[in-house]
Amino acid sequence: MKKGYKELVGEAMAEVKTYSVEEARAKLGDPQVQFVDVRDVRELEREGVIPGAFPAPRGMIEFWVDPDSPYFKPVFGEKKEFIFFCAAGWRSALTTKTVQDMGLENVAHIEGGFKAWKDAGGVVGVKEGKAKS
Repeated sequence: MKKGYKELVGEAMAEVKTYSVEEARAKLGDPQVQFVDVRDVRELEREGVIPGAFPAPRGMIEFWVDPDSPYFKPVFGEKKEFIFFCAAGWRSALTTKTVQDMGLENVAHIEGGFKAWKDAGGVVGVKEGKAKS
């Protein structure tokens, strides 16, 4: 293997802005900041969510961020700071590096991810289910 995940995550961490949980918590509720949760939907249901975070699974991020993609999500066209997080901070580091390379500006991720957020007493909500029709 040329590069393992540790090297890829290390390279990403060297190139992206990383917020501590305390720094990220201070930004929660700021209308100019959008938290983005890249965890899998099963993780959201099992572990909870940061209220107001936009769920964007890691496997779709390139398609959701690119305005030329048929899967583009308008939230990524807003002039906000985007703070990505996952469970432990590895996927969010890779995600932040990827979207930064794609040209999305003003991006960061949370050191230690959702686990660190919860451990530090950060606000946690329950994932809302889809409305049944």
